[in-house]
Amino acid sequence: MKHERVAITEKAIKILNQLKAKHGKLIFHQSGGCCDGSAPMVFEEGDMYLDESDILLGQLEGVNYYMNQDQFEYWKHTHLTVDITEGRGSSFSLEIPLGVRFIIHSRVLTEEESSSLNK
Repeated sequence: MKHERVAITEKAIKILNQLKAKHGKLIFHQSGGCCDGSAPMVFEEGDMYLDESDILLGQLEGVNYYMNQDQFEYWKHTHLTVDITEGRGSSFSLEIPLGVRFIIHSRVLTEEESSSLNK
């Protein structure tokens, strides 16, 4: 069985698809906590500088989901689910003008998931 580190709710998929229709290719990057705490943010592909310290955790609806390796050390034992909530966040993420923001729900990986994903 293939395990994933990240998932997305149906509600969040609707907003993500709206953003893809308007902006084209996108990426998710989970921030390290400077503005909205540790929040998933969406940018147009190429608008955020990624380097070898950014880890690709997976894809959500064809959108790559990255996290910096230092941040990943804190989150490597968790499964992340991207959701949406009403209210403006204080970030530069593309959903903010819609009056919503992406949030993360996390849970500890099962032993099976952990052994599969943290090799």
